[in-house]
Amino acid sequence: MLDSDQKNMWRPAQILSDRTHRLAEPVGRIVGKTGVSPNTLTIFGFCINFGVAWLISQGYFLYGGILILAAGIFDLLDGAVARMTGKVTKFGALLDSTLDRYSEGVVLFGLLWYYASQLNVGYKTECLLIFATIVGSILVSYVRARAEGLNLDAEVGIFRRTMRIGILSLGLMVSALPDKPDTVMLYTLWILAIGTNFTAVHRLFYVGAKTHKSRTTPSSPASDKGKS
Repeated sequence: MLDSDQKNMWRPAQILSDRTHRLAEPVGRIVGKTGVSPNTLTIFGFCINFGVAWLISQGYFLYGGILILAAGIFDLLDGAVARMTGKVTKFGALLDSTLDRYSEGVVLFGLLWYYASQLNVGYKTECLLIFATIVGSILVSYVRARAEGLNLDAEVGIFRRTMRIGILSLGLMVSALPDKPDTVMLYTLWILAIGTNFTAVHRLFYVGAKTHKSRTTPSSPASDKGKS
């Protein structure tokens, strides 16, 4: 019951992620016919994020927010192309996951660079929140990967990569609008810092509860034969 209840609690996040990837499949089928490999799309999307980081570091939040979505499209397409063309490989999955972590780090570093360079204002809180978000984002993925390596499921939590990208992009674009105070990005960073770390801790406790439940579940009569 714990399994299904917790999964249903966070099902909207899973539905959003699944539907987003499903929407990319028709486009992935078309792109796959061009002969472009999934790994090429993965690397190209990763390179775009360096441009995003530079734009954000220079204070071009609107363009940075838009370009994050463009990079996210390539992140969706690489998997869609792999599935539609039958080119799903273990290395491709590893490359995609690795560059996803690098991409988030690069983009958030660009934002950190912007705030750290504003010496006359002082954005200490924003810098700390960016650091917390980087740590939380890494741990969200790490806890899931480590659990899967132990043949355990940690597919819970709302702050998946799709959600994180969407929130950061929206925050950047809204904060760039006229008469929008710095508090827009401050609130965005609070949401990301708390949300990512909460999701990481949630996944950790979820796996812990599952393993505890499996240890305390009484063995079946058949497995007890010969032990008397």
